[in-house]
Amino acid sequence: MTRGKPGQDALDAEPVGFDAHDHSRCVERAMAAAEAHCAADGLRFTPVRRAALEILLREHRAMGAYDLLERLHAAGFGAQPPVAYRALDFLLAQGFVHKIERLNAFIACAHPGASHSPAFLICRECDAVAEAQSAPARGTLGEAARATGFTIERTVVEALGLCPACADKAQA
Repeated sequence: MTRGKPGQDALDAEPVGFDAHDHSRCVERAMAAAEAHCAADGLRFTPVRRAALEILLREHRAMGAYDLLERLHAAGFGAQPPVAYRALDFLLAQGFVHKIERLNAFIACAHPGASHSPAFLICRECDAVAEAQSAPARGTLGEAARATGFTIERTVVEALGLCPACADKAQA
């Protein structure tokens, strides 16, 4: 996402994804942020876009487009792939979801409304994903870009490893 709110710094936020918690508050906050953003920018937050975002938020995990399409169809929307892909394109463009390249899947943004560069921690055993923050322009990558005159516009950081639950199982 490229937009942000004054005083809001997503870089200070904790990673989201591996801890068990009451997720209903996260869903409500993210849906309200999406609705407010669309209203402020005059964008159509159509029923299918709203349903797609809510499904991703409630699942609290990365989902493939066809998994999302099945859920949308079960909720009364069309069963053709463009239904899911058009909704995902909109949600990606607005920064409400992120694409996890390694899994070819999508996950709801853990920090809606914040300007940030997400990094994804992906469990190689269970495919659980946590969203953390990265600052590529401030680190070694940023230094290399500056040295070559390159301007970083977007980065995708995906780290592969074990989530706490799978690490505990591996040690047992």
